[in-house]
Amino acid sequence: MKTYREENYLKAIYQLANDDKNKTVSATEIANWLEVKPPTVLEKLAILVKKEYISYNKYDGAKLSHTGKEIALNIVRRHRIWETYLYKELKFSWSEVHEIAEQLEHVNSDKLIDKIYDVIGRPDFDPHGDPIPNKQGKLPKSNRRPLAKSIKGCRCVVLGVSEHSEVFLNYLTELKIGLNDKLTVEQINTYDDSLKLSTKHKEHILMSAKAAQQILVQCLKPNCACK
Repeated sequence: MKTYREENYLKAIYQLANDDKNKTVSATEIANWLEVKPPTVLEKLAILVKKEYISYNKYDGAKLSHTGKEIALNIVRRHRIWETYLYKELKFSWSEVHEIAEQLEHVNSDKLIDKIYDVIGRPDFDPHGDPIPNKQGKLPKSNRRPLAKSIKGCRCVVLGVSEHSEVFLNYLTELKIGLNDKLTVEQINTYDDSLKLSTKHKEHILMSAKAAQQILVQCLKPNCACK
């Protein structure tokens, strides 16, 4: 029987490994991710090793076992389905849904999750554009790329973000940029790579390269020359 804290550790290891099954994650990385002290992490990792959810040594770090990855993907699935339900059905903003879903993801009822997934239309991606694993743990494919890698004149559609902080999402809301919005890159500043954009609201926006790097888009024109 796994606890919700153990689920958090497994999900953290999965996310830090970025779905690279051969990558190991250090105790320090886990401590920083979960905002806990390293000794606490070491105690929890020892428990996860005993339950055969991970392998771990202090030189190589932690790596999910097959069982551990299955559990982590199931938690990720629950989390992203809850986020989508909160955003689509209950009209929470995309900056609010993450914290609430962090709590709801530990409700361990496959029947409930399956019903919610049907209600929201069985989507492939959550409100931030992150892929929702299917029940077998497979992720849908996407041709997303950072907006920062656009060329002048590119027309693209917003498919997600790689930063989920409330500050960043509120920044996009203020700019009236959301999922599935179409953007046109009107100009790229050669000095700092900032972008001048036009939106569906016909507003002209100047965006830093740092912010543009966190917005994931797909070109609307086939065989576009963007990177």
